[in-house]
Amino acid sequence: MTRLLKDLSRPDRRREGGPTYREVGATRTPDALPEGYHHLRYDTVVGHGRAAFAAAGTAVTSWRMHRASGARLRADADRAGPGIRVEVSAGVGPLRLAVPCAVIWTAYEKDRTGFAYGTLAGHPECGEESFLVTLEPDGTVRFAVTAFSRPAVWYTRLAGPLVPVFQRAYARLLGRTLRRLVRT
Repeated sequence: MTRLLKDLSRPDRRREGGPTYREVGATRTPDALPEGYHHLRYDTVVGHGRAAFAAAGTAVTSWRMHRASGARLRADADRAGPGIRVEVSAGVGPLRLAVPCAVIWTAYEKDRTGFAYGTLAGHPECGEESFLVTLEPDGTVRFAVTAFSRPAVWYTRLAGPLVPVFQRAYARLLGRTLRRLVRT
């Protein structure tokens, strides 16, 4: 995994279509996000017990959570894995915005499941976002979104403080969506 992160973060790799930022993999340590970016940390309870954890983890890593939230998503694979290319889009017609990302890291562990993707050229922001489901010792299932980002194009710079507001709203939407998917 470390080798993959080093390979994806090489400057020549970015020109070939790799991540558009240097701090590749930084969402793996949410308490130490890089300076110079807006930070987002959001978490919520989505269920209780091993079955809820399994359902939530599957919904996150199979893109079901994103799609059920109303976003369109195209991916190179049915499940998140390092290097998988993803395009997430929202909006209608000429107002549809498609943003390219690549999966940077994944967690398929006993009590932790999820992934992070990073921005690629053409994304209006520059940074990384992780989506992680954890099973706590008391059986509580938590969903966390951790991100660092900054504007990459003129219109996100112009939007200024509105971008973090939209990012937090989207994280909340994902939390509500995942909670609903776990219940069904």
